Amino acid sequence: MKSYHPPSALDNLQYFITPAHDCSYLVRRSARMVFLDPAVQKIDTVTLSELSRTGFRRSGEYIYRPECHLCRQCLSSRVPVATFQPNSLQKKAYKRNQDLRLHLRPTTQVQDFHYDLYDKYIRLRHADGDMFPPDYDQFEKFILNNCTHSFFLELWKDEQLLSVATCDQLDDGISAVYTFFDPDESRRSLGVFSILQQIDYVKAQGLNYLYLGYWVPHSNRMNYKAQYTPIEILIDGEWHYIEKPLAQDEVQRLGDSLLTTLPRHFRRR
Repeated sequence: MKSYHPPSALDNLQYFITPAHDCSYLVRRSARMVFLDPAVQKIDTVTLSELSRTGFRRSGEYIYRPECHLCRQCLSSRVPVATFQPNSLQKKAYKRNQDLRLHLRPTTQVQDFHYDLYDKYIRLRHADGDMFPPDYDQFEKFILNNCTHSFFLELWKDEQLLSVATCDQLDDGISAVYTFFDPDESRRSLGVFSILQQIDYVKAQGLNYLYLGYWVPHSNRMNYKAQYTPIEILIDGEWHYIEKPLAQDEVQRLGDSLLTTLPRHFRRR
């Protein structure tokens, strides 16, 4: 393991970089990750917030950022909640779930019903993914192990838990780490409604952003994030503002252009 210092590194932290490995998002692509080793340093909320603003993301105890030779398609994305405008599908999801109850709980207060829902979600929605088959050790390392203040944003129907969003508190908003929900309730669009609830939570705190993780233009399964507009994406260390959803051909051109110039759809913030 060799030390690595990216150009935007915070000076008091030590970074490492992984060997090249298969990309999780794009076929026939290799990837590398810059990461902070939790055994080397403790990360608090202020530091995690600064790292999030420079494109890092948390998974379990590790905080990482893609650092690939020939590709820059993992674009950190965040919703500026003050200007967010739900589209028609998001409005329908909001109305459809008004019978649900919101509950917040620190991840340190995890219960068996959290894992039961996670197990069901992975088995029924991601049986073809690298998280299958689920087990509690995986759940604990991925969801529970954290380096800062994290909480569950839960959605309940009476006494039934339907959705859990694991979130990290930041000094300018929250970061959505991972969401899992009841696959039997697909008509509710629980993934959409959970994001809307996170946006409302950030607004209620008087903060600015919901960090949604990486938007990968050439990965269809990651493009849902572009529907939460206005949205900001991080390119070459600067946040850029997308005012309206992009058409599919515009998303394709964005992915194609990441090694050249900034597309005309963006303006700097």
